[in-house]
Amino acid sequence: METDAIFIRTPETSWTPASSIYGESVLHDGKEIVFVKQLTDRLKQGKGVAYLIRFLPPEGKMIRTVAVARSDEHVYILEGGHCYRNGEQRLFPGDYVLNPEGHSHAALVNIETVALVICTGATDEVKKISVIELK
Repeated sequence: METDAIFIRTPETSWTPASSIYGESVLHDGKEIVFVKQLTDRLKQGKGVAYLIRFLPPEGKMIRTVAVARSDEHVYILEGGHCYRNGEQRLFPGDYVLNPEGHSHAALVNIETVALVICTGATDEVKKISVIELK
């Protein structure tokens, strides 16, 4: 049984290009647009994962993510936020979203955004990540 606390100084932890996880779908014109900082991965112990995710949408465009939650996914917006299709911001720093296990969901991001994501088990099944034009 694990009894020690886990401590991570996140400012000193490097961002990892998400292309190492999701492939070329998170590249735009050859440039990385999504990054992650893995905080914990306790899946082997029957627990969940926690990570920071950073979206850097290209100027005048949005990053669209479509996924299905494979466990309860808690998302807390730290910086930036999500938007509607027209670009109007709908989630702001401090906002929280729960995507329950089995829930299909999507996110649109048109400004630099950082979120804390905690999954109670496996991470989402990401169906598609794409860059789209603002409408």
